[in-house]
Parts: sequence; structure tokens; C-alpha cells
Amino acid sequence: MFPKHRGILSPVVTPFKEDLSPDPRRFVEHCKWLVSQNAGLAVFGTNSEANSLSVGERKFLLEALLLAGVSPAKMMPGTGCCSLTDTVELTKHAVVAGCAGVLMLPPFYYKGVSDEGLFRSYSEVIQRVGSPNLRIYLYHIPPVAQIPITANLIERLLKEYPGTIAGIKDSSGDWNNTEMLLKNFQPSGFDVFCGSDPFLLQTMRAGGTGCISATGNVNPAMIYELYQNWQAADADARQARVTEIRRTFEMIPLIASMKAVIGWKRHDPQWAEVRPPLVKAPEDKFEQLRTRLDEIDFQMNF
Repeated sequence: MFPKHRGILSPVVTPFKEDLSPDPRRFVEHCKWLVSQNAGLAVFGTNSEANSLSVGERKFLLEALLLAGVSPAKMMPGTGCCSLTDTVELTKHAVVAGCAGVLMLPPFYYKGVSDEGLFRSYSEVIQRVGSPNLRIYLYHIPPVAQIPITANLIERLLKEYPGTIAGIKDSSGDWNNTEMLLKNFQPSGFDVFCGSDPFLLQTMRAGGTGCISATGNVNPAMIYELYQNWQAADADARQARVTEIRRTFEMIPLIASMKAVIGWKRHDPQWAEVRPPLVKAPEDKFEQLRTRLDEIDFQMNF
């Protein structure tokens, strides 16, 4: 098996053609650039518009990466769906492809489900995939999924499947929760990734593994340098710069802002396309964003 994921991973934004079909050429190009900037590939995450993609589209894009020579060791595909059978199909596909791990949302349509129900869901996937090479990184994002992954659930999963449950991405936005996960589970080898780069320095100082963060799509090198240099004397200044860039992109909805900026920097406006129900960045708001990014000297080294 590949070494476990560490460091920085990007939930890779998905480019679309004019007919709204996924664009494998642009996708592969962007993924190769991210790898060149020391970012891993958390393809089919929230910022990938993954839940607007079919199972077939996700498999097609993953195959495009493999055919282009991108190492599956760099990949942590998102495979968690509302449908048990879709989750199993995507997870099997990722394991057979040799991906070093999968990032798995809980089934999120039904709200108020119990830890028992979530345990049964993860357990059923693990048993149906039936591979010793499966590594699952739990995806905790209650602001979106509305389904929390509790400490009790993690403890039970680790007890039952210690070689399979590898870690968590904490996108709660609550440092107290991330700190609890780091204190209770990281020492036993359960890896904790923060879900937003403004928390990266705190996470590393508390013994964490890294971050899986949206702006890894547009600022991967700087985030990686912070990860590498978290013990340096200037680490707080590095974190402040990373956070400034993140907050600037949040001037407009994040997926739309990142895709529009990638299109601007690549001189390729088709990159700005999103799938409904999302909408592209309004031109006036995007102009304000570009002005602000120029003011803070934001660069992308394509």
C-alpha cells in the first residue's frame, strides 16, 4: 500500500464544458499543476461540485487522471453518497485504481440519524468493498451535510475497523472540535486534517496531519510552505498571509470565486462555469475580487 496521506490536499474544482459536461483536459491539467505545487488531490469533494456529478462522471474523471499518468498515491477521491450502492461502487473503483485513501461523507439526505445508523452505513460499505487496501477518511462537514460524525462513532469504527478507518477531515469550522479530535484520536494514529487553511498552524501545533482546504486549488504552494515550516519563527506571519488570501476569495461564494480566478489567470474564461444550482460569479463582484487580489499581490505560478 501507499504511505498514508499527509500535508496538503486540494478538493479539486471540476471544470465544465459549455454543455455542462465535465472537461477531462482542463481537469487533468489543473491536477498536474496542483501535484507540481506539492498538493495531493482530494478529487470529488465539496468544492469539486461532487454531488452534482454522477457516479459515471466521477469514474470517468478518475480514469482520465490515471491515463494521464497521475499517481493514485496522490489521490483521495470523495466517494460518500446518499446511496449505499453508489458509495460502494465509487469506493471499489478507487481501491482498484490504487488510490491511497477515500474521503467519505456520511449518507446525508436523512437528518437526525443515529450513530447506530451511521455505523451500519460505514460498516456495510467496508464489508461490501472487502479490501484490505481500503483506507477511509471520514468527512465531517455538519454546516453542509447536517450530519455530524461524533467522537463516539469514531471510537466505535476504530475499534471494529482499525486498519481501515484512517482519519478525518474536520470541516466543522469549530476549532474546539478539531482540538478534541487531535487530543482523543491523533495519538493512536488516526489522522486529523483541518478543513480550512486558516486553521492549519493551530492544527500542526496540536499534532495534526495537515489540511484539506478549498483554497488549495489556488494557493497550494504557500499553504504547503506553511505546512512545511510550521515550527519556523515566521510561522504566524505565514499563517496570516494564507488566511488573508482565503478571506479575500470568500468575498463571493468560494467555488465560483476560485473557478473565475483560475479562468482569469489561465486566460481561459470557460473555467468559470459551474453546474446548476450554483451560479457563476457576477461580473461586478468578480471585478472587485480581482482588484483586491491585485492589491494583496496574489499570484498563481502556472
